Amino acid sequence: MTFTDTSEKGFQKYITKELVEKNHFVESVSNDFDKEFCINPSHLWEFIKATQPDAYEMIQRKGERAFLVRLDEKLRKLGVIEVLRKGVKHFDKTVDLFYRQPSSSYNTKDKTRYDSNIFAVTQELVYSSDNANRLDLTIFVNGIPIITCELKNPLSGQTVHNGIRQYQNDRDPKEKIFSFARCMVHFAADTELIFMSTQLNYKKTFFLPFNKGLNEGKPSGNFGAGNPINPNGIKTHYFWEEILTKDSLANIIDKFAQVVEETDEDTKKKKRIMIFPRYHQLTAVRQILAHAKRNGLGKKYLIQHSAGSGKSKSIAWLAHQLHGLFDTSGEKHLFDSVIVITDRIVLDKQLSEDIKQFSPKRGIVEHITSVGGSKTSNLQEALANRKKVIICTVQTFPFLLDEMSDLPAMKFGIVIDEAHSGQSGQTSSKMNAVLADKHEDAEEPQEKTLEDKINDLIESRKMITNGSYFAFTATPKNKTLETFGVKSSETYTDENGEVKSRFFPFHVYSMKQAIEEEFILDVLKNYTTYNSFYKLIKAVEDNPEFDTKQAQKKLRAYVEGHPFAIAEKAKIMLDHFHRDVRQLINGEAKTMIVTKSIISAIQYKKAFDEYLKEIKSPYKAVVAFSGKKTYKGVEYDEVSMNSFSSYKTDIPKNFNKRENRFLIVADKYQTGFDQPLLHTMYVDKKLSDVQAVQTLSRLNRAKKPYKKDTFVLDFYNKTEDIQKAFEPYYTATILSEETNPNKLNDLVDNLEVFEVYNEYNIDDFFEKFVNGEERFKWEPIIDRSAEFFKDELTKDQKIEFKNNAKSYLRVYSYLGKILDFNNQDWEKLFWYLKCLVPKLFIERTEDLAEGILESIDMDSYRPSREGTEDIGLASEPGEVRGIPVEVGGGQSEPELDTLENILGAFNQRFGDIDWTDKDKVNQILTEQLPTEMRANKEIMDAIQHSDRQNAKISSDKKLEELMQQYLFSQTEIFKKFTTDKDFQRRYKEFIFDTLMDANKRGGINP
Repeated sequence: MTFTDTSEKGFQKYITKELVEKNHFVESVSNDFDKEFCINPSHLWEFIKATQPDAYEMIQRKGERAFLVRLDEKLRKLGVIEVLRKGVKHFDKTVDLFYRQPSSSYNTKDKTRYDSNIFAVTQELVYSSDNANRLDLTIFVNGIPIITCELKNPLSGQTVHNGIRQYQNDRDPKEKIFSFARCMVHFAADTELIFMSTQLNYKKTFFLPFNKGLNEGKPSGNFGAGNPINPNGIKTHYFWEEILTKDSLANIIDKFAQVVEETDEDTKKKKRIMIFPRYHQLTAVRQILAHAKRNGLGKKYLIQHSAGSGKSKSIAWLAHQLHGLFDTSGEKHLFDSVIVITDRIVLDKQLSEDIKQFSPKRGIVEHITSVGGSKTSNLQEALANRKKVIICTVQTFPFLLDEMSDLPAMKFGIVIDEAHSGQSGQTSSKMNAVLADKHEDAEEPQEKTLEDKINDLIESRKMITNGSYFAFTATPKNKTLETFGVKSSETYTDENGEVKSRFFPFHVYSMKQAIEEEFILDVLKNYTTYNSFYKLIKAVEDNPEFDTKQAQKKLRAYVEGHPFAIAEKAKIMLDHFHRDVRQLINGEAKTMIVTKSIISAIQYKKAFDEYLKEIKSPYKAVVAFSGKKTYKGVEYDEVSMNSFSSYKTDIPKNFNKRENRFLIVADKYQTGFDQPLLHTMYVDKKLSDVQAVQTLSRLNRAKKPYKKDTFVLDFYNKTEDIQKAFEPYYTATILSEETNPNKLNDLVDNLEVFEVYNEYNIDDFFEKFVNGEERFKWEPIIDRSAEFFKDELTKDQKIEFKNNAKSYLRVYSYLGKILDFNNQDWEKLFWYLKCLVPKLFIERTEDLAEGILESIDMDSYRPSREGTEDIGLASEPGEVRGIPVEVGGGQSEPELDTLENILGAFNQRFGDIDWTDKDKVNQILTEQLPTEMRANKEIMDAIQHSDRQNAKISSDKKLEELMQQYLFSQTEIFKKFTTDKDFQRRYKEFIFDTLMDANKRGGINP
């Protein structure tokens, strides 16, 4: 009886067999490898001799070693991709080392050359003279290594993550085969997942996922990271069936892999980076090209790739390959010119550099700027000269369409980038404000995105028939889907009996997958909402009538924009930042404050500057808005308010500086602004639909290894509105927003099963803890529970107990904010577990998921986060409604009501805290506690004789002591005071101000 070989070696042999038998690879052995020059010389000489006999004869005459030294030097300086593409000049000849796959099947000579390439695979390659380390698989082209692989097999107890650690710990980057760009990529793979790295750097080596995603790029099915089940074999089958085939590798060498240079704008230092496509980039570009080749001109493609997908690289690869694409006949190019349209100057430059670096010949790419003439004249000249790739901004798009329509004989590929115009200032907002006759403190009109502009332009013009469109976006709107999406062949009947069709993106890389692959962060975790409470009074004797809806809206605008309200919110933001944010991202965390208007931004800037000065903070606030604005008779603009010492108009560059931590924006930098150090966003503006997604997504850029999460504090929106905005673009698993209080009872039951503590332990501990007894009196109680946990529970039980304990802490601290709990047992258990959990340690093993449990950050659920939620989103594809065609029914009839009733309704909605026994609570807070504080001679002496700061400290400390008496008699007050930091701050200020007033009046002891 012969069993299946489930060992790691068996997996390795299986891949090798597939490459040799189905892809005609040659299998070489480790002894064929020359460690000094890091090549397989027998395959190198065989290839040169067969394809370039004259060059081979010259090498033999001059000496093989001389050529190998020359080749080694070029590989070290230029990298393997450049050497394979361009060959090596040696004496009077250029020695080719690789032949490209011809674009046209009619090119038989190049086809013969291409077929002469020798693709080889070596198992267990011993690559070093200093040790006996081996590589599981190494791929060679014509004797030159291009890929290394470490393979693992979960059935043998090791996963892909062990392979990653092997590269990080046991593969020395100083070894020639691992030096920069000597190979184009290094893979760690098992039967479930694949990861890749293009540069080894010991423990700092960064591996990227190279997985299909559960939806495999399709707009339907499951979404998320990883690989779907393969009904015909292993999940990672695509690695050897799609990626490592001869044609695929030749295509990657020729069209995708590249060494690029990046320049630091501040230091001007250049850094070389090896680029290798991620799986979704590679397959998206290939699928688009294959479809365009089969279906010819006049097609439209919508590529929905999330932030973090590397869109600019995908666009560069697509544009570079579209201009060389032949039709199915193999005789004609499908496109004469490829036009790339973007709306960001920064991205415009970035795309130009990317595409130029991927283009093998000079003069192919034309970047349209105003240098040497107008943009339109330069564009006209580029079209007339049949430039292969033309890059321009959206401002030249109307002229572009006219020119292309006037050149019917030319065929165009039009690649459109989603980039938004949030940084480009106002182009039409002044006109919109005049037309709308808006109040100066109303919300500013929204700047149109590139998507909107292009949709408007295309509506007024016929789309050209002598071209195809390729549109990239993370958040397609209804017009975008209808314009560029794939129309489903299946129809459905709506509730009115009408037959309709849906439109889908051509290729999808979802936000959910980007989050799970850790290219971006989930901005909907730790989403905190603040309710604003106001009480307005009637200041006139009569009682006039107003339109209820309009009155409510204006009342809220008034109170939200009142300088006192702005100052209060600014204090909450700044206190939160200094307490919970500034130490994050290695001490460099920054924040964005999203305001509803320029006036509001000006007010926030003033409030921030004043409070930062008051608390002697070393940090500064930057304000961003377009144009000039007059407020209280003074004209303001960015430059005068920011007063930068250099680069006075360059906000992104100045915001990079360490001291600038707060960016206050009014319809600027809410789209298309990438700043990985942004961790927290304070929102004081209505956000909805795509704008909500784009604005909040400013936080999602990763900054490894320091940036682990994000935080949103929202003063304006409801979580259900944010959820509704994200759902069409997210495709994520539902996480319950409404937490059932009975979950606490279930967690308590689950915890008690393990007998780590008992009721007596909790009562004994809590009595000592709450009475402020010395730590040594209650800590042994906790230690005994921790010892029982350590000695008596199995590892699985430990994991289960600790998970349940952390869940209890998280759920209770959250529910305590939204429900009126008076359950003393829950409260006592909360404090007991809060002290116990840090003492619960679980021994480390090779289980890579273990670290997740140990590294959960409880601070993200601190009691001060009132209303903090993880907003869950549906896993199914979201739908946006079709473009509306109905005509509205005119202005609605105003609902008239008296001023008194309107104010009553407003105060009821935004009134004070909804205490259970409001009269009793008010009596305690406004009479009883202030009286007790005034009766304390020690406190009043401090008020009389100490400086303000020390007097405030004494007052706060005494108030905290007095508040302990209400733990059981007035649990609601105690809980509000101890867990709501903003209420605590305001009440401490109230008490202190009361004592100061009493002192001024001489009323020390009533």
